[in-house]
Amino acid sequence: MQITKDAVVTIDYTLTDSDGTVLDSSKGQKPLDYLHGSGNIIAGLEEALEGKRTGDSIKISVPPEKGYGSRNEALSQKVPRKMFDTKNEIKPGMRFHTQAEHGEHTVTVTAVDSEHVTVDANHPLAGKVLNFDVNVVGVRGATREELEHGHVHGADGPHH
Repeated sequence: MQITKDAVVTIDYTLTDSDGTVLDSSKGQKPLDYLHGSGNIIAGLEEALEGKRTGDSIKISVPPEKGYGSRNEALSQKVPRKMFDTKNEIKPGMRFHTQAEHGEHTVTVTAVDSEHVTVDANHPLAGKVLNFDVNVVGVRGATREELEHGHVHGADGPHH
């Protein structure tokens, strides 16, 4: 079966940045299952997998506009430290969930001083070229329930 819209696809993958640093991988873990055409993975990878079959392998470089987008410097800002409702030390690299007018966002702390915390709401991979090495492990038709829910349900039931 070919990978087309509404197919459940199982892949093994390794994701590296432009320097060859491994950012993510399914090696040593369960392969990734996703519902093709439902926006469950980044657009550039999904486009590259279209038409492939079980056993196919691809290597692809995905530009930021087909990945997590370009960095938007307006999404990085200094906020008063008192806005953080935590007794713990705040350090660069920590991530927090915030409520904004367009819903919940995750921000990453990039700098801390005695009065302010600088946070960045860009996706950590925004602005980066993403290099994927992918093996297609399986392709099957989606169940009615998977199509209704817009994502894959594993052998042990839906994961909501």
